[in-house]
Amino acid sequence: MFRGTVYLALVAVVFGFPWFRNDIPNGNKVPDPCNGQTDQIWRGVGHDKEPGGGARNQFGLDFKTAGFKWTKELCQTDSDQDGRTNGQELGDPDCTWIKGGTPSGAASGHPGICEPLSDSKCVTVNKDIKCPSNTGK
Repeated sequence: MFRGTVYLALVAVVFGFPWFRNDIPNGNKVPDPCNGQTDQIWRGVGHDKEPGGGARNQFGLDFKTAGFKWTKELCQTDSDQDGRTNGQELGDPDCTWIKGGTPSGAASGHPGICEPLSDSKCVTVNKDIKCPSNTGK
């Protein structure tokens, strides 16, 4: 029993909490802004590095403030300061998505990483984002 508890705790620390992706629209389909390809996803949506775990990005902090729930306020917030609301980036521009439902659109950006990465307004916002060194744009 103790080993199982320790194992689960380590999994949560190392890999974050992947079930949170089910609590936001298109949470399992958020594009990885580091490689610019829509077929690559950023698994740790609320974190500074793709696998999750460790420091949270601003979307992760805002999601925590919202009680780890998709709320109208969280949807209407532009956590990453790129000019698009979290809802627009996650395919819920009208903020009508409910957990378990189908979002009205596809995820078109990352709500916690200012895009495009090379934009001068994004450099400061993204200072803690951990892109693999050979793919950052």
